Amino acid sequence: MRNIALEDVDHVDRAVLPIGTDYPPGHLLDWHEHRRAQFLYGATGVMVVDTADGTWTVPPERAVLIPAATRHRVRMLGVSTRSLYVEPDAVPWWPTTCMVVDVPPLLRELLLAAVEFEADYDLSGRGGAIAALLLHEIAARTPLPFHVRMPASAELVALCREYLAAPDAGVTNAVWAARVAMSERAFTRRFRTETGESPAVWRARARTLAAVPLLRTASVSEVAGRLGYASPAAFTAAFSRALGVPPSRFTTSRDRGDRGGRVRPAQPATR
Repeated sequence: MRNIALEDVDHVDRAVLPIGTDYPPGHLLDWHEHRRAQFLYGATGVMVVDTADGTWTVPPERAVLIPAATRHRVRMLGVSTRSLYVEPDAVPWWPTTCMVVDVPPLLRELLLAAVEFEADYDLSGRGGAIAALLLHEIAARTPLPFHVRMPASAELVALCREYLAAPDAGVTNAVWAARVAMSERAFTRRFRTETGESPAVWRARARTLAAVPLLRTASVSEVAGRLGYASPAAFTAAFSRALGVPPSRFTTSRDRGDRGGRVRPAQPATR
């Protein structure tokens, strides 16, 4: 099913409903929730998923598992999705918070085949077999570190959302503490209690995740400069340490700003 509204088929008696959707650049799916769990795969582009608990950045060829009845919004950056909407009773193992996962070749091909089904596909035929295999493959996925956790209190959430929208290497704990009228020590302690990590570590991860959508249209050198890193090498080291892959995996053009060939031409994301 392609470009079909979920509400038009949600009533169909199938545990798994595959839907493919093409979105215009920069499209925002504002806050909403689904009765079903969702497996949201970006065949192209980058997605940024927000919930009350955190923000998940989904690079190309990855997917995010969204629990049923979870209020969320999604920013689509050049995205064509292949989604599965799954009855919660069919997946008791589904995570209770969002989770970004890799999409290996078999799972990708199953998704591409499934979105061509009619909503009432034959459960005893090819459609039913593919739907069952999809759930087995998704259950085998493990989480990738493409997210930051949100604090519990509204005033700290506001600081974090503002930073995610415009990461600034010049922001310090003292700056944030002053914004909420707290001492730096008390602020740092409270932030760590609510997120599990220090404000400085949180900001470093947020800057790393902010680089992923930027790398769609800019070189490694350009992104490093835009996000305030001392050099492309420093950015590459921080990015690789945080996410397990170099930023060149997500570029679409050669980084012409580095000398000596240390940054290679863009390569497709790991599949």
